[in-house]
Amino acid sequence: MTSVEQHKIIRELRDYESKMSRAEQDLFDMYRKRDKDDEDLDRLSKKKLQEMYDKYVIASRPKGNPLDALFGKKP
Repeated sequence: MTSVEQHKIIRELRDYESKMSRAEQDLFDMYRKRDKDDEDLDRLSKKKLQEMYDKYVIASRPKGNPLDALFGKKP
């Protein structure tokens, strides 16, 4: 994960901060502070940050085009 990807992930996770548990919020605050100081995250922190991204951001995105159901298209 590059620093640009790290910035993007943290920026997108800010919208989902209210849905996080208390422990996840504490971790995210630490990641956000380290990102603000332009520190690179270690491998374990990057993995946990990516897991949070997958859990909140990726899971909330629609899986397909919602208009396909209206027009009878099969995926």
